[in-house]
Amino acid sequence: MATYDRRSELKAFDDTKAGVKGLVDAGVTEIPRFFHHPPDAKDGPDPTSVPRPEIPVIDLGDTAGRESVVELVRRASETFGFFQVLNHGVPQAVMDEMLEGVRRFNEQDLKVKMRYYSRDQSKTVLFNCNFDLYESPVANWRDTLLCLMAPEPAAKPEDLPEACRDIIMEYTSHIQRLGHLLFELLSEGLGLDSQYLNDLECGKGLSHLSHYYPPCPEPELAIGTSKHADSAFLNVLLQDSIGGLQVLHQNQWIDVPPIPGAFIINIGDLLQASLLLLLVEFYYLS
Repeated sequence: MATYDRRSELKAFDDTKAGVKGLVDAGVTEIPRFFHHPPDAKDGPDPTSVPRPEIPVIDLGDTAGRESVVELVRRASETFGFFQVLNHGVPQAVMDEMLEGVRRFNEQDLKVKMRYYSRDQSKTVLFNCNFDLYESPVANWRDTLLCLMAPEPAAKPEDLPEACRDIIMEYTSHIQRLGHLLFELLSEGLGLDSQYLNDLECGKGLSHLSHYYPPCPEPELAIGTSKHADSAFLNVLLQDSIGGLQVLHQNQWIDVPPIPGAFIINIGDLLQASLLLLLVEFYYLS
């Protein structure tokens, strides 16, 4: 029996600079072995045997007033760490064009896309398949474009791919405003001044990640995004209409169905750690 040389297979795939989209375009019917995910052990009770809670959906333009919105955000953050927001101020046309911009970039001529393919984490713009391709035990079936939009040094407009340059710039300005508002609501939910988290510069950095999941010829073997935790202060996720996202809550996987015009908000590890330090500080000061 021939020995499986995983490293060589990874390098051969990576050297194409075409990602999983390149495999699909080449007409593969069997995916490389390093994409094969073993069946996950169950994390909790059979989801068909117990009622499944739903991720909170919060209307940021709630006519009941700001105090009501603050309380909903506080409760959702404390209970789930996830919630969806509507009436957030980002135009639907901008959200739609952002998704279309991701599609344009990934489906353009490979020679153009290859210019951005890199594993150099110091770059402000890079495209690749799995940032941890050589370290993770199994690869995810997706390609990703990363653009570091803040703080300086950040990507300049001319650094961004032409296929999605304008919309990334416009989208970023809207997301920065939304992030500022969310940090205000979270601060108030903690009983602090509304600018507390913004003054701590929790929203100073902004990384734009666009994931692209082409059709997989063996979907029973692969997964688009494996189980993970997000390390940022706050994640603002725009999900397309296909769905598939799940979050783990009390040892139970919960579907997050796409809602037109909604963003999914995730309280990241850095914010949780910051709030823990804040509580410790209050404990010692009290």
